[in-house]
Amino acid sequence: MAYESKYRREDIDELFDGILTLRDREDCYRFFEDICTINEIHSIAQRLQVAKLLSEKKTYNEIEKVTKASTATISRINKCIVYGADGYRRVLERLNNEKK
Repeated sequence: MAYESKYRREDIDELFDGILTLRDREDCYRFFEDICTINEIHSIAQRLQVAKLLSEKKTYNEIEKVTKASTATISRINKCIVYGADGYRRVLERLNNEKK
């Protein structure tokens, strides 16, 4: 069964289709440097690191020290992990599988 996002729109589909054309890390750097501000890239990277540490059962205090994320951000990401669309879990599992 296909996932039906509540955010689905034609322009977002096109954005994601564009992201899916990226072939390597250099393509990612080039595209994201053009489409995002450096602060947006840092925020997205920080969120993924928070999700990773949450999945490793780290405490909020440990995560805050490592990532410098606020407890509000950590809490928001934890809510996504528990009640969200499984996006973090899917990406983290795939990253773990690639490392093996």
